[in-house]
Amino acid sequence: MDTVTLAHGSGGAATQKLIAEVFLRAFGNPYLKKMDDAAQVRVEKGAWAMTTDSFVVDPIFFPGGDIGKLAVCGTVNDLAACGAEPRYLTAGFILEEGLPVATLAKVAASLAAEARKQGVAVVAGDTKVVPRGKADKIFINTTGVGPIRKSLEAERIRSGDCILINGNIAEHGLAVFLAREKLSFKARIKSDCNSLWPIVKSLLQQSISLRFMRDPTRGGVNAALHEIASLSGLSVLLDEQALPASAACRTLADLLGLELLDMANEGKMLFFVAQQDAERCLRLLRRHPLGRRAALIGRVLKERKARVYLNTAVGGRKLLAPPRQESIPRIC
Repeated sequence: MDTVTLAHGSGGAATQKLIAEVFLRAFGNPYLKKMDDAAQVRVEKGAWAMTTDSFVVDPIFFPGGDIGKLAVCGTVNDLAACGAEPRYLTAGFILEEGLPVATLAKVAASLAAEARKQGVAVVAGDTKVVPRGKADKIFINTTGVGPIRKSLEAERIRSGDCILINGNIAEHGLAVFLAREKLSFKARIKSDCNSLWPIVKSLLQQSISLRFMRDPTRGGVNAALHEIASLSGLSVLLDEQALPASAACRTLADLLGLELLDMANEGKMLFFVAQQDAERCLRLLRRHPLGRRAALIGRVLKERKARVYLNTAVGGRKLLAPPRQESIPRIC
């Protein structure tokens, strides 16, 4: 069994062999070993959050991660942004005929490792195989569920609130772009692909007036802030000089004519915090390994026009337009 064949998607012996030798080996736990049509899991009282996502990143391996790790991180971060503790995960695989089984096993092992690291159980899954040319190596769909530890909604945002981020922006989008185009660049840019529940949990355990969170993935910080402004009805103001970004990312973006604010992130969270708690929140973020480059990057205005403004490095203020299209497609 060197490559995936159409027989592996038939539901017969080849399918069972693939499940046993790849997926059960990677994800094996009491839920999956029962091989039922649905997982039976214990849930506690209270509200739970559910999210679903699909991952089609190209290439499937990139500096700092791969499609398996990304599938976990992306789903965990969507739950974390809602104040929910990630608990269970499903994983559906769409495989292209001819994919090396060793590649699939490597992706599955990476997905499993990240799930274990976050204490998340992969409790159900599915596999489909399509003919050559009908997909691109491997696509993954996930669903994640978990109990809500603190309800966070955009309506909670108030004028004067501060906007924080836990580190450098644009690293994921630019790392994937360099890997896809096989471009040589003097500095190594690594994706920030990381699961953020640990850093969110550390904040939720403190008495901080945390209003809202959002992970700025596709469309970057720009798209996320436009969504939040629309949801809250309030305008926000960013400080260009406060935005954290590595020198390598700034240089590459300038060379390519790309806007850092529009670049995707897979290990960053935007935190909306009451002004009186902003400095304390910033200190807490910087104590965490995933927040050492945390920064206060903006604030919420009284204006109720749902706009996003930028205080530029040269001293002016401009109105930011939302991204019109993905600067770099297939980054997640």
